[in-house]
Amino acid sequence: MAHRVVIALGGNALGNNLPEQMIATRQTAKAIVDLIEEGCEVVIAHGNGPQVGMIQNAMSELVRSDPEKYITVPLSVCVAMSQGYIGYDLQNAMREEMLDRGIDVGVATVLTQVEVDPNDPAFTNPTKPIGAFMTKEEAQKLVEERNYNVMEDAGRGYRRVVASPQPVSIVEIGTIKSLVETNHVVIACGGGGIPVFKTEGHHLKGAAAVIDKDFAAEVLAEQVDADTLIILTAVEKVAIHFGKPDQVELSDLSTDEAKKHIAHGEFAPGSMLPKVQAAVRFAESKPGRKALITLLDKARDGISGKTGTMIHV
Repeated sequence: MAHRVVIALGGNALGNNLPEQMIATRQTAKAIVDLIEEGCEVVIAHGNGPQVGMIQNAMSELVRSDPEKYITVPLSVCVAMSQGYIGYDLQNAMREEMLDRGIDVGVATVLTQVEVDPNDPAFTNPTKPIGAFMTKEEAQKLVEERNYNVMEDAGRGYRRVVASPQPVSIVEIGTIKSLVETNHVVIACGGGGIPVFKTEGHHLKGAAAVIDKDFAAEVLAEQVDADTLIILTAVEKVAIHFGKPDQVELSDLSTDEAKKHIAHGEFAPGSMLPKVQAAVRFAESKPGRKALITLLDKARDGISGKTGTMIHV
């Protein structure tokens, strides 16, 4: 059997706007096709921070320009839009790179919903900033008119904040597995997936939330029965005492050691912490599974053990 990997792409793999995205996805495709040449079956998850923010800002401007004509677009719909246009560029870049190397493998983007628990404590403590900066007066108006949660962000103004619940399961997992098993590269769980929860009957309702893409990728990796979860980020290796004179880069990390470093506060929340937490969860989910954290252009060397941080039981 082929070595099956799920790759979680960080924001640096996609750029911050449309021109940057087209360039970035070409470079990203080269690194991923390197793994396919090594014999890996590949499933790709990715972030969408700049993209979903751009979409939401554009939609908000429309509403402000003519509130009688336009209505507010839910965050879940903005996430769906971002999945579509990121997938469009990424799958075309992948297809072109594979054909240039004589590789006959299909590639498809799956619009992916990820179920969350409506009783997740995150919904009572929204902390994830999204969208444009606002004045205090603009923010207060949204609180009064739409019941939004807002907070001051880094002294630059006010922003809406939403929950960041844990992913429970992937709604389209059967479709994703079928595509993988019929020789397709699959792009799924974009932006952590469209967060949904079940209501009456079989209805799925979109949630005003953002799922961390590393946690979503971990659930995806479990549910497609991957061998390795690869989390690509802006550093070559995980480090402890990061940014200090005694910084130490880690090449090999057991899940027990990782938990001790987490308990000691070695990894920054919103940065390396969720990556290490996701890696630990996956490595412990089934015997033989492991996770790799490294740079995008080091993925091929990382999977062969030459660099990166490998997390295992």
